[in-house]
Amino acid sequence: MTSEHSTPVTILIPSLNESLTIGEFVDWCKEGLEKANVEGQILIVDSSTDDTPNIAEAHGAEVLRVPKRGLGRAYIDAIPYVKGKYIIMGDCDLTYDFREVKPFIEKLAEGYEFVIGSRYKGYIQIGAMPKLHQYFGTPVTTWILNIIYGTHYSDIHCGMRAITLEALQRIKIQSQSWEYASEMVLKAAKYRLKVAEVPVLFYKDREGRLSHHKRMGWFSPWLAGWDNLKAMFIYAPDFFLLAPGLLLFFIGFLLTSSLLIGPYSIGPITLNLHWMLLGMTMTTVGYSALQLALLAKIYYDFDHVVTDWIKREFSYNRGALSGAFIITAGLILEFVLVYNWVINDLKLSEISHPGVYGLLLLILGFQTFTFTLLLHMILKGKEVSQVL
Repeated sequence: MTSEHSTPVTILIPSLNESLTIGEFVDWCKEGLEKANVEGQILIVDSSTDDTPNIAEAHGAEVLRVPKRGLGRAYIDAIPYVKGKYIIMGDCDLTYDFREVKPFIEKLAEGYEFVIGSRYKGYIQIGAMPKLHQYFGTPVTTWILNIIYGTHYSDIHCGMRAITLEALQRIKIQSQSWEYASEMVLKAAKYRLKVAEVPVLFYKDREGRLSHHKRMGWFSPWLAGWDNLKAMFIYAPDFFLLAPGLLLFFIGFLLTSSLLIGPYSIGPITLNLHWMLLGMTMTTVGYSALQLALLAKIYYDFDHVVTDWIKREFSYNRGALSGAFIITAGLILEFVLVYNWVINDLKLSEISHPGVYGLLLLILGFQTFTFTLLLHMILKGKEVSQVL
C-alpha cells in the first residue's frame, strides 16, 4: 500500500481506566496490523486516573493525555496527532477483535471512505450485549436513523469502524459524548461518503471489568439513547421540516385559495370558513417549516450545490421585494374589507372570505421578509467566520 503518509493506518482509541485490558489490546492491534501487512500507528487518547497510559506505552502505543471531556471529544482532540491516511476506531476493552482489522483496511483501499462494523452480520457472544440493547435499543435506533436518512445500516452503534482522515476532517464531528457514533453515520450519508459494512466479532467483558455504562448506573444506556436520538433529529431538516412543510403549504394554500370567493360544496361536504381557517393554518405552518429547512441547509452546508442554489434563488432583493408585494396584496384585500365596512354603516352582514385571505397574505409577506433577513444574516456570519 503506497501513500503520501509514512504511516498508512492509525488505530485511534479513547481510553478511560482500562488497565485490565489495555496491554493485551495493544498487542491485538499489532497482530492485526501485521496480518493486514501494513504499518500502523496505535494512538491511545487517554483520560485515565489509573495506570492505563503507562501500560499502553509499555506495550508500544503512543498515548495522548487529555482531560475527561467525553468520548466524541477524545476523537476530536486526537485529529492533529493522527499520522495515518486511514483511521480505525473502537474500544480498548477487548470486546471488539482488533486482530481482525484487515477487512476494514481492504475496504478503505478499495475506495470506501467510511466502513462500519456490524455485530449483527458477524458474531455476538452470549452475554456480550444486554438483551435490552441487542433486541430493542440498537435495532430501534438503527431503524429510526435509516428511515430519517435513507440509509441501510444494520448496526449504527457498532464501536469498531474505519474512516479516511480526509473524510473525518470533512464531516467535522461536533458531538462530545456517546452521540458521536450516530453523528458519524448520519453525516456519512449527508456528505455522501462511500460507505461499506463489514461483519465483526463482539465479545463479552473480561472477568472483573465493568462496562462504562454499568459504571455510570442504570440510567446511562437510556441517556445515551436519548443523546443519539437528539443527534439524529437535529441534523434532519429534510425529514422533519422540508417534506412536511411542502405538503402542508401546498395543500393549505390550495384549500384557502379555493375559498377566496366564498363557500362551496363537494358532494355532501360543504367547505366554509372553518375549512378556510384550517387551510390558513396549514399554509402558515408549512411555510414556516420550509423556511426553517432552508435556513438549516445553509447553516449545515452539507451540499455546496444546494447551498449555492439557495443563495442564488433567495437573494436579498428578490426576498425583500416578494415580501413587499405579498404584503401589498394583503393590504389591498383588507382595504376592500374596511371600505365595505364603512359604506355599510360599520356593519358586515356576512363573513368576508377575501378579507380572511388578505390576512393570510399579510402573514406570508411578513414571513418572507423576515426569512430573507435571517437567511442573509447567516450567510454574512459564515462569510465573516471564513475570513477570520
